[in-house]
Amino acid sequence: MAVLACCGGTAFAQSEMDAFRYAQTELNGTARHMAMGGAFGALGGDISVMNANPAGLAVYRSSEVVTTLSLSSTNAKTNWLGTSMDQTKTKVNFDNIAYVGYFPTANDEGIVSWNVGFSYNRLKNYQRNYRMSAQSGVHTSLSDYVAMRAYGTSASKLADNPYSNPDVGDWLSALGYNAGYIDAYNEDNQRYYSAFGDYNQQGKWQPYTLSNAGLQVSERGAIDQYDISFGMNISDLVLLGATVAVTDLNYRMTSLYDEAFTNANNLYLDNYFATDGTGYSFNVGAIVRPADFLRLGVAYNSPIWYKMSDAYYAEGGSYLTFQQDGKLMERSLDAKTPSDAYTDYQFRSPDKWIFSAAAILGQVGLISVDYEMTNYKQMRMRDDYGYENAFTNGCIQEDFKMGNTLRVGAEVKVTPQFAVRAGVAYSDSPMKDHLKDGQVEVRTVGTIPFYTVDQGVTHYSVGLGYRFTPNLYLDLACVYRTHKEDVYSFSNMFDENHDQLIEAQSAGMKTNTTKVALTLGYKF
Repeated sequence: MAVLACCGGTAFAQSEMDAFRYAQTELNGTARHMAMGGAFGALGGDISVMNANPAGLAVYRSSEVVTTLSLSSTNAKTNWLGTSMDQTKTKVNFDNIAYVGYFPTANDEGIVSWNVGFSYNRLKNYQRNYRMSAQSGVHTSLSDYVAMRAYGTSASKLADNPYSNPDVGDWLSALGYNAGYIDAYNEDNQRYYSAFGDYNQQGKWQPYTLSNAGLQVSERGAIDQYDISFGMNISDLVLLGATVAVTDLNYRMTSLYDEAFTNANNLYLDNYFATDGTGYSFNVGAIVRPADFLRLGVAYNSPIWYKMSDAYYAEGGSYLTFQQDGKLMERSLDAKTPSDAYTDYQFRSPDKWIFSAAAILGQVGLISVDYEMTNYKQMRMRDDYGYENAFTNGCIQEDFKMGNTLRVGAEVKVTPQFAVRAGVAYSDSPMKDHLKDGQVEVRTVGTIPFYTVDQGVTHYSVGLGYRFTPNLYLDLACVYRTHKEDVYSFSNMFDENHDQLIEAQSAGMKTNTTKVALTLGYKF
């Protein structure tokens, strides 16, 4: 019953892992911004500040138009029980386009100037393929996990049009039952066991031995943001800014999972998942200049309030041989979920505080530092009517903490026309240790059993900048991003004493992305 309580919720209630996926961003923006690790909170003078500290817009002393293109190559390497695999995806991206207008007031004090900016920025790319495979050593089958999840739901409900039955709270259980993963002990206690096993001569249940298990995942999509920003320069001492933003999110995922047993039995599970969302947010910030060489900045980035929609479809099947009345029998089953299933809901991303400092080293160069605090505990899922998803939000409160990001960047002007840049940015994992160590059950959306656990992200970047004329310039950046995660094909499960009922053996994954970005800008 304790396990059943942990498995509450509707068939496709969004999970804490969905919330985290949609809350993440990357080091993006102009080539100069990326080359310096994104450390522009106190520096300003770049269109990328519109979605971080919009007070940096007030640094501009001329109008500007700018655009950025990039080429990225993403390689995901996994290691599951000693078997290593990798896949690579390459893509050309249109990262941003923006306009900044500069309007001086001719005052020496008070409001010296004000600025307005309009921009499109890509905040995150979901482009990635990865796969993992274990040739031996897998202790637990997906069928064992599904059998535990199905506990408490009668076999008749799982078999008789389960996807339209409000009493069936878990579509993975329904799909697994109809695809032949599990069988019922009896109708009275509503307990299940894996179909991939048999009783030995001593009458003890013995699961079949897994000879191979594999998972392939293809991810697509992006988070795009459209900004309207305003900046104000007060006496060249205090700079203020504000941004209103509209955000578009789209995410597409296809996954293929299969298991093979030593006696030629097997199962498979294919999932197709799509998310679309539109949200709005605001950013406010300030920069002060206590000395000509020093700038200090602070900014608040509000949550993004999204209206979201998920669409999903899954297929599963099994092939099983067994003894019956002394004869070798075989059974092949396939099942599908409805092809038009969808869920509308609301999502609030975490808010952020950014504290920054920059030192201007005359006409030679500069150094800039940002520290960002992201309150992942404040992520929230609600249904389409605004009612809170209490189970998922409780898991977010229990499993997440404040996320920390440190960004450092530097620029040196070799000549008045030519500059070199470098930067680094590190984000720790906002997941608490019990989640990172697999010591808690993780409920995933719908029929998708697998998920990834974040272990931290690091960006290393370098770049060049060249001014052809006082008005026309070109910037180039190269960013190397490394993201460490653990991949679970399904979750661990525990009883009320925290004794393990289901053991999930995770794979380690390291996603390395190399990105080259080119920005062209014109000042007037």
